[in-house]
Amino acid sequence: MIATLRKAIPIAAMVLLSPLARAQAPSTPAPTAAPPAAATQAPAAQTFSTGQRTEIEGIIKSYLVEHPEVLQAAMDALDKQQKQADADKARETIKKDNATLFNSTHQVVLGNPQGNETVVEFFDYNCAFCKRALPDMMTLLKTNPNLKFVLKEFPVLGPGSVEAANVAVAARMQDPTGKKYIEFHQKLLGGRGPADKARALAVAKEVGFDMTRLEKDMNSDEVKTTIDEDMKLADSLGVSGTPTYVVGDEVVVGAVGLDELKAKLKTQPE
Repeated sequence: MIATLRKAIPIAAMVLLSPLARAQAPSTPAPTAAPPAAATQAPAAQTFSTGQRTEIEGIIKSYLVEHPEVLQAAMDALDKQQKQADADKARETIKKDNATLFNSTHQVVLGNPQGNETVVEFFDYNCAFCKRALPDMMTLLKTNPNLKFVLKEFPVLGPGSVEAANVAVAARMQDPTGKKYIEFHQKLLGGRGPADKARALAVAKEVGFDMTRLEKDMNSDEVKTTIDEDMKLADSLGVSGTPTYVVGDEVVVGAVGLDELKAKLKTQPE
């Protein structure tokens, strides 16, 4: 809000200053004869004396105090402009990184891998809003046989999140079909308390993963490659929090709820 306000004030000032500048500019009589071509120069920029600037600034301040809706209108216009710019940038990134975003060999795919409707979710195992959104994903998977749901690791909430993500990628390496992974994902994300290496390993053991292999895979290049790829994608898309979804050519921020996700899927391009 403060950054927007800082942008809005100069805009409002410029709008108000324009007519004042014209009013303060000294009148110049028309020349009786055209000046020689060599002497023709571009007009100098209008400048104000210290007294004029003080007077103008006082008028602007008084006007904005009496008409705060001017600032609100400027802020609304800037916010709308920024959102449109972000959406345009996201569409370009989705188009450019389409293969990595939707069909990477390093991602988890739940539901129907050949489904014609796709949701990508960037998440963190310690994100409270991701926990809240988990039932939405499960309902979509149960009710939509054409849904391909892609999970992208975005561990930004501390070292524990990174540790949990490492375990999760190693679990995915053992279970390319995602049948065991989805149980692991639900238990780790939906459980109580913070997620870290110890808790993630306990969940993996409970689900029935090969723990010797899991411990080995956690230190593999594949784990590093997967998380690096997901983080770079998130950065390119401007993802700053979790959960963040990609549906079609649109980035959807936050735990927006089941109905909103269904609505976005309905408008997804074929």
